[in-house]
Amino acid sequence: MIVVMPNGRAMKDDRATGNIMAPDKVQAFATFEQDLLQDLIPSVEKRFPVFANRENRAIAGLSMGGGQSLNFGLGNLDRFAWVGGFSSAPNTRSPEILVPDPEVAKRQLRLLWISCGDNDRLIGFSKRTHDYLYKNKVPHVYYIESGKHDFEVWKNDLYMFSQFLFKPIDPSTFTKYTVLGTPAATNVRNAGFPQVLPDNRVVFRLKAHRHNVYRLILVKNMIC
Repeated sequence: MIVVMPNGRAMKDDRATGNIMAPDKVQAFATFEQDLLQDLIPSVEKRFPVFANRENRAIAGLSMGGGQSLNFGLGNLDRFAWVGGFSSAPNTRSPEILVPDPEVAKRQLRLLWISCGDNDRLIGFSKRTHDYLYKNKVPHVYYIESGKHDFEVWKNDLYMFSQFLFKPIDPSTFTKYTVLGTPAATNVRNAGFPQVLPDNRVVFRLKAHRHNVYRLILVKNMIC
């Protein structure tokens, strides 16, 4: 496997300084798509002995790069079969734009990996994408782990994601990789529980006598 790590900010001053969410800098992340497709990938294929097809090409990134990877990967399924977004940032397109035709995505994707730390304030961008994919039955891994918006999370994401690449995988095993749920959108005062797991089971936390804490996992479709 050859790993290429470009600076995805396509602008004259590409340093990560100042307000990284300024409109011109956000636009620079989007502009990089053409640099990637028209310049970087052809350059890699020219210089290295790689397989030049979608089945042997993956794209993944973290934060703004996570948004780029979902945007570019899902927007170019003729170029990428393996796509990963780690703690994807607000530049991530809405899921209806990312995957306008779920049936096409089901046929073409070998792996779609979406991950985030459970204490990352950007988790909503990952969750809305997961919710849309789950609703439309698009196989994917939704991996939530303990952590914030930092490299401890991203290093583990890369380790986990890379284990899948370029070999046969069984999409029916994807749900087992999720270790945590995410707080329900209807929780009061940003409470951490109940949590909703990717397969729509619900986790409750109850305080009992002597402050013991118990967790209950309910089966899907339970009325409560």
